Amino acid sequence: MQRIGLYGGSFDPVHRGHLLVAQAAREELALERLFFIPAARSPFKQEVWPSPAPERLRLLRLALAGQAESEIDEQEIQRGGISYTIDTVRDYARRFPGARLFWLIGADHLPQLPEWRAAEELAQRVEMVVIPRPGQTVQPFPAPFRGHWLEGFPLGVSSSRIRARVRAGLPLTHLVPDSVAEAIRNNRLYL
Repeated sequence: MQRIGLYGGSFDPVHRGHLLVAQAAREELALERLFFIPAARSPFKQEVWPSPAPERLRLLRLALAGQAESEIDEQEIQRGGISYTIDTVRDYARRFPGARLFWLIGADHLPQLPEWRAAEELAQRVEMVVIPRPGQTVQPFPAPFRGHWLEGFPLGVSSSRIRARVRAGLPLTHLVPDSVAEAIRNNRLYL
């Protein structure tokens, strides 16, 4: 049975924390494939418009260059509008029948899982993989969800903090891949 990881998010911008989460998920869950799936627009951040999709995709491509074990799936951006996890999961279930699907989520989303669109169906189709923040304790999954907590590499960095650092003129050294930092700087993103 093929094991496929699905990593959704705004990736605005992608940072080393995202890359470390992907590495931990591949190792801990023995994933054969891992897809980064940038959202067109998050249902949890409807008041916030992400950076333009072409910019976010370009930064993802730069960050993942040479990493054959990670792929980018643009389906949510191509669909446009609000990105609902269940729509993407249905697509993967159709494309990879019989595969075991794992959806990576930030620990802050765990309590809201029962409120996600088509939550019952989502809980049947995927196992949730929780990405902890540093110092966060393991909590049970709300019914009917099941899943795993990643152990490796919790890093207290977020895309919003990186955008704030850019606006403040602070360096991004060690927070994003060098190619991503250069693209942000050269294209005057997040100012």
